[in-house]
Amino acid sequence: MASHKELTAHIAQHLFDHESEWIEMRRGFHRHPEVSYQEFETTQTIIDLLTQWGWHVERPLETGCVATWGNPSEWASDTKKIAIRADIDALPMQEEGMAKQAFLSEHTGVAHCCGHDAHTTILLGVAQTLAALYSSTHLDPAAPHVVLVFQPGEETTPGGARLLMEEGTLQRLGVKEIVALHTAPFLHTGTIALKEGMLMARPDEFELTLHGKGGHAGSPHECIDPIVMASDVVSQFQTIASRQNHPADPVVVTVGSLHAGHTYNVIPETAELKGTVRTFSAEQAALVEAAMRRITDGVAASYGGQATFTYRQGYPAVINHPDPTNHLQQAATASSLNIKSLDKPLMAGEDFSFYQQSIPGALVFLGSGNADPSIDSQHMWHHPKYNVDEAAIPHGVALFIHYLVTHSTFGAK
Repeated sequence: MASHKELTAHIAQHLFDHESEWIEMRRGFHRHPEVSYQEFETTQTIIDLLTQWGWHVERPLETGCVATWGNPSEWASDTKKIAIRADIDALPMQEEGMAKQAFLSEHTGVAHCCGHDAHTTILLGVAQTLAALYSSTHLDPAAPHVVLVFQPGEETTPGGARLLMEEGTLQRLGVKEIVALHTAPFLHTGTIALKEGMLMARPDEFELTLHGKGGHAGSPHECIDPIVMASDVVSQFQTIASRQNHPADPVVVTVGSLHAGHTYNVIPETAELKGTVRTFSAEQAALVEAAMRRITDGVAASYGGQATFTYRQGYPAVINHPDPTNHLQQAATASSLNIKSLDKPLMAGEDFSFYQQSIPGALVFLGSGNADPSIDSQHMWHHPKYNVDEAAIPHGVALFIHYLVTHSTFGAK
Protein backbone atom coordinates (compact mmCIF):
# COMPACT_ATOMS: atom_id res chain seq x y z
CA MET A 1 0.00 0.00 0.00
CA ALA A 2 1.08 3.57 -0.69
CA SER A 3 1.97 6.06 2.03
CA HIS A 4 -0.53 8.75 2.93
CA LYS A 5 1.57 11.36 1.12
CA GLU A 6 1.72 9.22 -2.03
CA LEU A 7 -2.02 8.59 -1.86
CA THR A 8 -2.79 12.31 -1.54
CA ALA A 9 -0.59 13.10 -4.54
CA HIS A 10 -2.19 10.34 -6.58
CA ILE A 11 -5.68 11.67 -5.78
CA ALA A 12 -4.71 15.22 -6.76
CA GLN A 13 -3.25 14.04 -10.07
CA HIS A 14 -6.35 12.00 -10.87
CA LEU A 15 -8.60 14.99 -10.21
CA PHE A 16 -6.50 17.17 -12.49
CA ASP A 17 -6.39 14.58 -15.27
CA HIS A 18 -10.16 13.98 -15.34
CA GLU A 19 -11.74 17.37 -14.61
CA SER A 20 -12.52 18.18 -18.26
CA GLU A 21 -13.97 14.68 -18.73
CA TRP A 22 -16.29 15.16 -15.77
CA ILE A 23 -17.43 18.56 -17.06
CA GLU A 24 -18.46 16.99 -20.37
CA MET A 25 -20.15 14.17 -18.45
CA ARG A 26 -22.19 16.67 -16.45
CA ARG A 27 -23.22 18.51 -19.60
CA GLY A 28 -24.37 15.24 -21.12
CA PHE A 29 -26.66 14.59 -18.16
CA HIS A 30 -27.83 18.20 -18.34
CA ARG A 31 -28.83 17.88 -22.00
CA HIS A 32 -30.82 14.72 -21.30
CA PRO A 33 -32.75 15.26 -18.04
CA GLU A 34 -35.43 12.84 -16.87
CA VAL A 35 -38.09 13.42 -14.22
CA SER A 36 -38.51 11.36 -11.06
CA TYR A 37 -38.91 7.60 -11.55
CA GLN A 38 -38.43 7.96 -15.32
CA GLU A 39 -34.60 8.15 -15.25
CA PHE A 40 -34.13 5.17 -17.59
CA GLU A 41 -31.55 6.68 -19.97
CA THR A 42 -29.68 8.28 -17.07
CA THR A 43 -29.59 4.96 -15.21
CA GLN A 44 -28.25 3.08 -18.23
CA THR A 45 -25.49 5.65 -18.76
CA ILE A 46 -24.47 5.32 -15.11
CA ILE A 47 -24.48 1.51 -15.24
CA ASP A 48 -22.44 1.45 -18.46
CA LEU A 49 -19.73 3.65 -16.92
CA LEU A 50 -19.64 1.79 -13.61
CA THR A 51 -19.37 -1.56 -15.39
CA GLN A 52 -16.61 -0.21 -17.61
CA TRP A 53 -14.63 0.78 -14.50
CA GLY A 54 -15.07 -2.61 -12.83
CA TRP A 55 -17.89 -1.97 -10.35
CA HIS A 56 -20.46 -4.58 -9.34
CA VAL A 57 -23.90 -3.06 -10.04
CA GLU A 58 -27.32 -3.88 -8.60
CA ARG A 59 -30.65 -2.37 -9.64
CA PRO A 60 -32.99 -2.67 -6.64
CA LEU A 61 -35.56 -0.23 -8.07
CA GLU A 62 -36.81 0.30 -11.62
CA THR A 63 -34.46 3.27 -12.04
CA GLY A 64 -31.24 4.19 -10.28
CA CYS A 65 -28.66 1.67 -9.09
CA VAL A 66 -26.30 0.67 -6.28
CA ALA A 67 -22.62 -0.11 -6.93
CA THR A 68 -20.01 -1.96 -4.90
CA TRP A 69 -16.40 -2.95 -5.56
CA GLY A 70 -16.53 -6.73 -5.76
CA ASN A 71 -19.37 -9.03 -4.78
CA PRO A 72 -20.86 -8.02 -1.41
CA SER A 73 -21.53 -11.66 -0.57
CA GLU A 74 -17.75 -12.04 -0.18
CA TRP A 75 -17.32 -9.12 2.21
CA ALA A 76 -16.12 -9.85 5.73
CA SER A 77 -18.79 -9.16 8.31
CA ASP A 78 -16.47 -7.18 10.59
CA THR A 79 -15.44 -4.55 8.00
CA LYS A 80 -17.16 -1.17 7.98
CA LYS A 81 -19.56 -0.41 5.14
CA ILE A 82 -20.30 3.19 4.25
CA ALA A 83 -22.44 4.68 1.50
CA ILE A 84 -22.34 7.82 -0.62
CA ARG A 85 -25.56 8.91 -2.30
CA ALA A 86 -26.32 11.05 -5.36
CA ASP A 87 -29.82 11.89 -6.63
CA ILE A 88 -30.26 11.56 -10.39
CA ASP A 89 -33.68 13.02 -11.30
CA ALA A 90 -34.56 16.34 -12.91
CA LEU A 91 -37.45 18.78 -12.56
CA PRO A 92 -40.60 19.16 -14.70
CA MET A 93 -39.81 22.74 -15.74
CA GLN A 94 -38.46 24.75 -18.65
CA GLU A 95 -34.99 26.15 -18.15
CA GLU A 96 -33.38 29.28 -19.56
CA GLY A 97 -30.12 31.18 -19.29
CA MET A 98 -27.38 32.37 -21.62
CA ALA A 99 -24.68 30.68 -19.53
CA LYS A 100 -26.18 27.27 -20.39
CA GLN A 101 -26.74 27.77 -24.11
CA ALA A 102 -24.08 25.20 -25.05
CA PHE A 103 -25.80 22.43 -23.10
CA LEU A 104 -29.45 23.39 -22.57
CA SER A 105 -31.96 20.61 -21.98
CA GLU A 106 -33.04 18.85 -25.16
CA HIS A 107 -36.21 17.60 -23.43
CA THR A 108 -38.96 20.25 -23.49
CA GLY A 109 -40.38 20.92 -20.06
CA VAL A 110 -37.71 18.95 -18.18
CA ALA A 111 -34.51 20.43 -16.76
CA HIS A 112 -31.72 19.90 -14.25
CA CYS A 113 -32.35 23.08 -12.25
CA CYS A 114 -31.43 21.64 -8.85
CA GLY A 115 -27.90 20.36 -9.48
CA HIS A 116 -28.60 16.63 -9.65
CA ASP A 117 -26.64 16.41 -12.90
CA ALA A 118 -23.61 17.61 -10.95
CA HIS A 119 -24.35 15.29 -8.02
CA THR A 120 -24.48 12.31 -10.39
CA THR A 121 -21.26 13.36 -12.10
CA ILE A 122 -19.46 13.83 -8.79
CA LEU A 123 -20.37 10.33 -7.61
CA LEU A 124 -19.30 8.89 -10.95
CA GLY A 125 -16.04 10.79 -10.52
CA VAL A 126 -15.68 9.14 -7.13
CA ALA A 127 -16.31 5.74 -8.72
CA GLN A 128 -13.70 6.34 -11.41
CA THR A 129 -11.15 7.63 -8.90
CA LEU A 130 -11.71 4.74 -6.51
CA ALA A 131 -11.38 2.22 -9.33
CA ALA A 132 -7.99 3.71 -10.18
CA LEU A 133 -6.89 3.73 -6.52
CA TYR A 134 -8.03 0.16 -5.93
CA SER A 135 -6.46 -1.17 -9.12
CA SER A 136 -3.14 0.54 -8.37
CA THR A 137 -3.25 -0.73 -4.75
CA HIS A 138 -3.09 2.85 -3.47
CA LEU A 139 -6.17 2.15 -1.37
CA ASP A 140 -7.58 -0.98 0.24
CA PRO A 141 -11.12 -1.64 -1.13
CA ALA A 142 -12.07 -3.35 2.12
CA ALA A 143 -11.10 -0.49 4.42
CA PRO A 144 -13.91 0.43 4.30
CA HIS A 145 -16.24 -1.22 1.81
CA VAL A 146 -18.00 1.49 -0.20
CA VAL A 147 -21.57 1.50 -1.48
CA LEU A 148 -22.36 4.06 -4.19
CA VAL A 149 -26.06 4.92 -4.31
CA PHE A 150 -27.44 6.52 -7.48
CA GLN A 151 -30.93 7.31 -6.26
CA PRO A 152 -34.00 8.16 -8.35
CA GLY A 153 -36.94 10.32 -7.41
CA GLU A 154 -35.66 12.84 -4.87
CA GLU A 155 -37.90 15.60 -6.22
CA THR A 156 -41.21 13.72 -5.98
CA THR A 157 -42.93 11.92 -3.12
CA PRO A 158 -42.82 9.26 -1.81
CA GLY A 159 -39.07 9.83 -2.44
CA GLY A 160 -36.55 7.44 -3.94
CA ALA A 161 -34.70 7.24 -0.62
CA ARG A 162 -37.83 5.97 1.11
CA LEU A 163 -38.41 3.37 -1.61
CA LEU A 164 -34.80 2.21 -1.42
CA MET A 165 -34.91 1.87 2.36
CA GLU A 166 -38.19 -0.02 2.19
CA GLU A 167 -36.63 -2.34 -0.44
CA GLY A 168 -33.80 -3.12 1.99
CA THR A 169 -30.63 -3.18 -0.13
CA LEU A 170 -28.61 -0.88 2.13
CA GLN A 171 -29.63 -2.85 5.21
CA ARG A 172 -28.68 -6.11 3.49
CA LEU A 173 -25.27 -4.66 2.60
CA GLY A 174 -24.75 -3.65 6.22
CA VAL A 175 -24.27 0.09 5.62
CA LYS A 176 -23.39 1.82 8.90
CA GLU A 177 -22.89 5.39 7.69
CA ILE A 178 -24.14 7.41 4.71
CA VAL A 179 -23.28 10.85 3.33
CA ALA A 180 -24.40 13.07 0.47
CA LEU A 181 -23.88 16.57 -0.85
CA HIS A 182 -26.01 19.22 -2.47
CA THR A 183 -24.68 21.98 -4.69
CA ALA A 184 -25.18 25.37 -3.07
CA PRO A 185 -25.46 28.55 -5.18
CA PHE A 186 -25.36 30.65 -1.98
CA LEU A 187 -21.75 29.52 -1.36
CA HIS A 188 -18.72 30.41 -3.45
CA THR A 189 -17.04 27.54 -5.25
CA GLY A 190 -14.32 26.08 -3.05
CA THR A 191 -16.45 26.34 0.10
CA ILE A 192 -18.58 23.81 1.94
CA ALA A 193 -21.15 24.39 4.66
CA LEU A 194 -22.41 21.87 7.16
CA LYS A 195 -23.75 21.61 10.68
CA GLU A 196 -24.56 18.91 13.16
CA GLY A 197 -28.23 18.51 14.00
CA MET A 198 -31.10 20.20 12.15
CA LEU A 199 -30.07 21.00 8.58
CA MET A 200 -33.18 20.94 6.38
CA ALA A 201 -36.89 21.03 7.12
CA ARG A 202 -39.74 18.56 6.79
CA PRO A 203 -41.72 19.69 3.68
CA ASP A 204 -45.42 18.79 3.94
CA GLU A 205 -48.06 19.78 1.38
CA PHE A 206 -51.70 20.81 1.62
CA GLU A 207 -54.66 21.40 -0.68
CA LEU A 208 -57.78 23.32 0.25
CA THR A 209 -61.04 23.82 -1.62
CA LEU A 210 -63.43 26.43 -0.25
CA HIS A 211 -67.02 25.89 -1.36
CA GLY A 212 -69.26 28.94 -1.55
CA LYS A 213 -72.24 29.96 -3.66
CA GLY A 214 -71.63 31.52 -7.02
CA GLY A 215 -73.60 34.26 -8.71
CA HIS A 216 -73.53 37.67 -10.35
CA ALA A 217 -70.79 40.02 -9.20
CA GLY A 218 -73.39 42.78 -8.88
CA SER A 219 -75.37 40.75 -6.34
CA PRO A 220 -72.80 39.61 -3.78
CA HIS A 221 -75.47 39.52 -1.06
CA GLU A 222 -77.00 36.54 -2.83
CA CYS A 223 -73.67 34.68 -2.94
CA ILE A 224 -71.12 33.13 -0.60
CA ASP A 225 -67.86 34.44 -1.98
CA PRO A 226 -65.06 31.81 -1.81
CA ILE A 227 -62.46 34.42 -2.76
CA VAL A 228 -63.22 36.44 0.37
CA MET A 229 -63.08 33.20 2.37
CA ALA A 230 -59.73 32.36 0.79
CA SER A 231 -58.32 35.80 1.64
CA ASP A 232 -59.35 35.32 5.25
CA VAL A 233 -57.83 31.82 5.39
CA VAL A 234 -54.51 32.97 3.92
CA SER A 235 -54.27 35.79 6.47
CA GLN A 236 -55.13 33.53 9.40
CA PHE A 237 -52.65 30.87 8.29
CA GLN A 238 -49.90 33.39 8.95
CA THR A 239 -50.89 33.56 12.61
CA ILE A 240 -49.95 29.89 13.07
CA ALA A 241 -46.23 30.68 13.09
CA SER A 242 -46.54 34.03 14.86
CA ARG A 243 -49.21 33.27 17.49
CA GLN A 244 -49.75 29.50 17.79
CA ASN A 245 -46.19 28.18 17.61
CA HIS A 246 -43.33 28.45 20.10
CA PRO A 247 -41.02 31.24 18.85
CA ALA A 248 -37.95 29.00 19.16
CA ASP A 249 -39.37 26.37 16.78
CA PRO A 250 -39.09 27.31 13.10
CA VAL A 251 -42.35 27.00 11.13
CA VAL A 252 -43.26 28.18 7.64
CA VAL A 253 -46.78 28.06 6.20
CA THR A 254 -46.89 29.19 2.57
CA VAL A 255 -49.82 29.33 0.18
CA GLY A 256 -48.18 28.95 -3.21
CA SER A 257 -51.28 28.75 -5.40
CA LEU A 258 -54.75 30.31 -5.24
CA HIS A 259 -57.21 29.88 -8.09
CA ALA A 260 -60.81 31.02 -8.26
CA GLY A 261 -63.10 32.10 -11.07
CA HIS A 262 -62.51 32.80 -14.75
CA THR A 263 -64.00 36.19 -15.55
CA TYR A 264 -64.58 39.68 -14.13
CA ASN A 265 -68.31 39.70 -13.37
CA VAL A 266 -68.96 36.30 -11.81
CA ILE A 267 -68.49 35.25 -8.20
CA PRO A 268 -67.23 31.64 -8.48
CA GLU A 269 -68.49 28.59 -6.65
CA THR A 270 -65.07 27.53 -5.33
CA ALA A 271 -61.56 28.70 -4.55
CA GLU A 272 -58.65 26.28 -4.54
CA LEU A 273 -55.45 26.77 -2.56
CA LYS A 274 -52.24 24.75 -2.50
CA GLY A 275 -49.18 25.23 -0.38
CA THR A 276 -46.48 23.86 1.85
CA VAL A 277 -45.71 23.59 5.56
CA ARG A 278 -42.11 23.45 6.79
CA THR A 279 -41.29 22.13 10.25
CA PHE A 280 -38.60 20.02 11.97
CA SER A 281 -40.58 17.25 13.64
CA ALA A 282 -43.67 15.11 13.15
CA GLU A 283 -45.09 16.47 16.41
CA GLN A 284 -44.70 20.07 15.28
CA ALA A 285 -46.23 19.26 11.89
CA ALA A 286 -49.23 17.66 13.59
CA LEU A 287 -49.83 20.82 15.64
CA VAL A 288 -49.68 22.97 12.50
CA GLU A 289 -52.04 20.66 10.62
CA ALA A 290 -54.55 20.77 13.47
CA ALA A 291 -54.40 24.59 13.53
CA MET A 292 -54.93 24.76 9.76
CA ARG A 293 -57.99 22.53 10.00
CA ARG A 294 -59.47 24.69 12.78
CA ILE A 295 -58.92 27.81 10.71
CA THR A 296 -60.36 26.45 7.46
CA ASP A 297 -63.42 24.93 9.14
CA GLY A 298 -64.00 28.05 11.22
CA VAL A 299 -63.63 30.53 8.37
CA ALA A 300 -65.83 28.49 6.04
CA ALA A 301 -68.54 28.15 8.68
CA SER A 302 -68.45 31.86 9.50
CA TYR A 303 -69.29 32.69 5.87
CA GLY A 304 -71.81 29.90 5.49
CA GLY A 305 -69.56 27.89 3.21
CA GLN A 306 -67.70 24.60 3.47
CA ALA A 307 -64.07 23.51 3.32
CA THR A 308 -62.34 20.39 2.00
CA PHE A 309 -58.81 20.18 3.41
CA THR A 310 -56.14 17.61 2.49
CA TYR A 311 -52.76 17.43 4.25
CA ARG A 312 -49.94 15.22 2.92
CA GLN A 313 -46.88 14.37 4.96
CA GLY A 314 -43.61 14.90 3.12
CA TYR A 315 -40.04 13.89 3.86
CA PRO A 316 -38.74 13.92 7.45
CA ALA A 317 -36.37 16.71 8.45
CA VAL A 318 -32.68 16.25 7.65
CA ILE A 319 -30.89 15.85 10.99
CA ASN A 320 -27.12 15.40 10.62
CA HIS A 321 -25.52 12.86 12.97
CA PRO A 322 -22.31 13.85 14.81
CA ASP A 323 -19.83 11.23 13.49
CA PRO A 324 -20.44 11.56 9.73
CA THR A 325 -20.60 15.34 10.11
CA ASN A 326 -17.19 15.27 11.77
CA HIS A 327 -15.82 12.93 9.09
CA LEU A 328 -16.98 15.29 6.33
CA GLN A 329 -15.37 18.22 8.12
CA GLN A 330 -12.08 16.30 8.29
CA ALA A 331 -12.41 15.51 4.59
CA ALA A 332 -13.03 19.15 3.70
CA THR A 333 -9.87 20.15 5.57
CA ALA A 334 -7.88 17.45 3.76
CA SER A 335 -9.34 18.70 0.45
CA SER A 336 -8.26 22.29 1.20
CA LEU A 337 -11.85 23.51 1.05
CA ASN A 338 -13.07 26.50 3.00
CA ILE A 339 -15.49 25.46 5.74
CA LYS A 340 -18.48 27.54 6.74
CA SER A 341 -20.58 26.62 9.75
CA LEU A 342 -24.30 27.11 9.25
CA ASP A 343 -25.92 29.00 12.11
CA LYS A 344 -29.47 28.18 11.03
CA PRO A 345 -31.08 25.29 9.18
CA LEU A 346 -32.62 25.71 5.74
CA MET A 347 -36.37 25.39 5.28
CA ALA A 348 -35.99 23.40 2.05
CA GLY A 349 -36.54 19.63 2.21
CA GLU A 350 -34.56 16.57 1.10
CA ASP A 351 -35.45 12.86 1.06
CA PHE A 352 -31.94 12.01 2.26
CA SER A 353 -33.63 12.14 5.66
CA PHE A 354 -35.18 8.70 5.06
CA TYR A 355 -31.71 7.14 5.23
CA GLN A 356 -31.02 8.99 8.47
CA GLN A 357 -34.03 7.37 10.12
CA SER A 358 -32.05 4.10 10.25
CA ILE A 359 -28.43 4.91 9.36
CA PRO A 360 -26.21 7.65 10.85
CA GLY A 361 -25.78 10.14 8.05
CA ALA A 362 -24.89 13.70 7.10
CA LEU A 363 -25.54 15.96 4.15
CA VAL A 364 -23.14 18.76 3.23
CA PHE A 365 -23.59 21.81 1.01
CA LEU A 366 -20.97 22.16 -1.72
CA GLY A 367 -20.38 25.71 -2.92
CA SER A 368 -21.20 26.16 -6.61
CA GLY A 369 -21.95 29.88 -6.79
CA ASN A 370 -20.11 32.12 -9.22
CA ALA A 371 -21.23 35.61 -10.30
CA ASP A 372 -19.23 35.52 -13.54
CA PRO A 373 -21.85 36.13 -16.29
CA SER A 374 -20.41 33.28 -18.35
CA ILE A 375 -21.24 30.93 -15.43
CA ASP A 376 -24.13 32.73 -13.69
CA SER A 377 -24.55 30.12 -10.97
CA GLN A 378 -25.98 32.14 -8.08
CA HIS A 379 -29.65 31.52 -8.84
CA MET A 380 -31.35 29.39 -6.20
CA TRP A 381 -32.58 25.84 -6.65
CA HIS A 382 -35.54 25.37 -9.03
CA HIS A 383 -34.94 28.74 -10.75
CA PRO A 384 -35.05 28.49 -14.59
CA LYS A 385 -31.54 29.95 -14.77
CA TYR A 386 -30.09 27.67 -12.08
CA ASN A 387 -26.60 26.58 -13.06
CA VAL A 388 -23.58 24.96 -11.42
CA ASP A 389 -20.06 26.31 -11.51
CA GLU A 390 -18.39 23.25 -13.00
CA ALA A 391 -15.20 23.99 -11.07
CA ALA A 392 -17.12 22.62 -8.08
CA ILE A 393 -17.20 19.11 -9.55
CA PRO A 394 -13.60 18.11 -8.71
CA HIS A 395 -14.08 19.68 -5.27
CA GLY A 396 -17.01 17.34 -4.68
CA VAL A 397 -15.02 14.33 -5.87
CA ALA A 398 -12.09 15.29 -3.64
CA LEU A 399 -14.37 15.76 -0.64
CA PHE A 400 -15.81 12.26 -0.91
CA ILE A 401 -12.48 10.58 -1.68
CA HIS A 402 -10.89 12.18 1.37
CA TYR A 403 -14.00 11.28 3.38
CA LEU A 404 -13.31 7.65 2.51
CA VAL A 405 -9.65 8.06 3.39
CA THR A 406 -10.70 9.16 6.91
CA HIS A 407 -12.13 5.66 7.26
CA SER A 408 -9.18 3.88 5.65
CA THR A 409 -6.04 2.44 7.16
CA PHE A 410 -4.55 5.93 6.84
CA GLY A 411 -7.38 7.73 8.58
CA ALA A 412 -9.65 7.70 11.58
CA LYS A 413 -11.50 4.46 12.23
